[in-house]
Amino acid sequence: MRRFRNLRWIALALAALFVIGTAGFHVIEGWGWFDAFYMVLITVTTIGYSETHPLSEAGRVFNVAIIIGGVGLLFLTIGALAQLLLEFELLNVFGRRRMEREIERLRDHYIICGAGRVGRSTARELAQRPAPFVIIETTQAKLENLPSEWLTLVGDATQETTLRLARVERARGLVAATTTDATNLYIVMTARGLNGGLKIIARASEEDAEKHLKTAGADTVISPYHFAGHRIAQSFLRPNVLDFLDSATVKIGVDLEIAEVQIGGKSRYVGQSFRESKLRADFGLIVLAVKRNGDMQFNPGPDDRMNAGDYLIAIGESAGLRKLEEAAGK
Repeated sequence: MRRFRNLRWIALALAALFVIGTAGFHVIEGWGWFDAFYMVLITVTTIGYSETHPLSEAGRVFNVAIIIGGVGLLFLTIGALAQLLLEFELLNVFGRRRMEREIERLRDHYIICGAGRVGRSTARELAQRPAPFVIIETTQAKLENLPSEWLTLVGDATQETTLRLARVERARGLVAATTTDATNLYIVMTARGLNGGLKIIARASEEDAEKHLKTAGADTVISPYHFAGHRIAQSFLRPNVLDFLDSATVKIGVDLEIAEVQIGGKSRYVGQSFRESKLRADFGLIVLAVKRNGDMQFNPGPDDRMNAGDYLIAIGESAGLRKLEEAAGK
């Protein structure tokens, strides 16, 4: 950036002044190198100690040039640093205000409480969708390394005021992803009291915490350690199945995705059978299951008919799934 380049040029000029001044006093006055350097140092810093050795007339003239150059560069350095600090503070203030305005406009978004590994991983997945979200952390330091385009909020997610600032009353979902079960429990209780229809997913470290989190209002409780153990076992027992699921959910090198698509009330697919809809021919998709009224029906038959509000669990290329989402909502 330009302001940093200016500081580098000033630093180079100061270094050059010290080199020229030291060499000048060494040549003009015949002083040793350290005495010459010391003379330049006390002159440039305007400390005002007495001269190292008596100066000749030529030495005084040379010293006047050192004083003018040194004082000028020092004032330039102070001005550049003051400008840098002022711009930094202004960027922080205006950047925070811009972020607050964007958070105020959020609707149907997701709130991630905790910027640890689970919270960051959740945010990355939502950002790829893309889906709107805001991350809440207790300190600014824990948010420093996050992408600048992510919306963040510093505060205690167990407090109503913080969740209201994150517009919890208009949110679609909340993730309680802090590292302690007790904190997640308080977050779930507070969030559920502010928004009864909120989808809440909580992270649990201990097995006993799951029932307490669900009692507090969590819809789903996920244990990273339980998931890791299950994944390790599946890597041994069903490695090819796991590779397929990775390609379909994480999309590692394959444009394949498993997604849910809701059938809208005015969709042309309402009342059609899967055979009549030609989803596979039109979009290149395979419907794995249908969720209807809370019940999951796996591998629906060709003559099964779709109803408004059904969720189709389908697998296929991302482009085909996006086209189906557009068609199903009309």
